[in-house]
Amino acid sequence: MPVKTERKVLGDVLLFEEDDFYSRETGTLSGGGSYEIGLVLGRVTATDKLVPYDPAVATGAETVVGVLAQNIDTAAGDVDDVVFIARHARVKRHALLYGTSVDTPAERATAVEGLKALGILTDV
Repeated sequence: MPVKTERKVLGDVLLFEEDDFYSRETGTLSGGGSYEIGLVLGRVTATDKLVPYDPAVATGAETVVGVLAQNIDTAAGDVDDVVFIARHARVKRHALLYGTSVDTPAERATAVEGLKALGILTDV
């Protein structure tokens, strides 16, 4: 029997959000890969595009802006109207995903602090 792997759903990451989707925003996700729900996002200041949070750059992406709320494939280019959690929510810390440049516990802790500044709390 073949093995089927299911992708994450929002409930795997999100514990609570404000009513009427107040916690959510939309933006343009920069092309170049396949991204899963729970990815911590930054935003490039020059282009206003969402990218994986990257503390090692000085493009704006070093500032956390939220958590991706849908699975997206951007291999063919930028994708508009991508939903992300931007404020007043609670997420599962163990379900958060990070870009390849976030590879130490200290960098992950910094990302979690960035989420906290937005009102996005994490469980322990």
